[in-house]
Amino acid sequence: MPPKKSNTLTEAELRLMKILWLRGESAVTDLVAAIPEGEALAYNSVLTTIRILEQKGYVEHRQEGRAFVYKALVAEDEASRTEVRHVLGRFFANSREQLVLQLLGDEEITPEGIARLKEAIRQAEEKAGEA
Repeated sequence: MPPKKSNTLTEAELRLMKILWLRGESAVTDLVAAIPEGEALAYNSVLTTIRILEQKGYVEHRQEGRAFVYKALVAEDEASRTEVRHVLGRFFANSREQLVLQLLGDEEITPEGIARLKEAIRQAEEKAGEA
């Protein structure tokens, strides 16, 4: 039986999506050229990865001459929300509170980070009160 198809992004897929979100429409050669030094992928690897992204519904292509030009169908913030929901489900039983408590237990959180979280909580409370 083949493995279950995942709608989350692998590291290689995310790397290509970040380029598409930044640059917009791009051919495979453009994607290869835009990959930062030290992270280079071969043309065939980029082609395979972009085709997987198309199968997953993250990108689509159009033909321009002999080349396919790819564009993102999923916005970066939407992909981010999908990934967070995936982590919530896998590790925190869909509890946002448990996720935040885990983050607050991280020793690397700064006072500025705590202040931003407090402000986000205050805004969420205001929104909830309006509903």
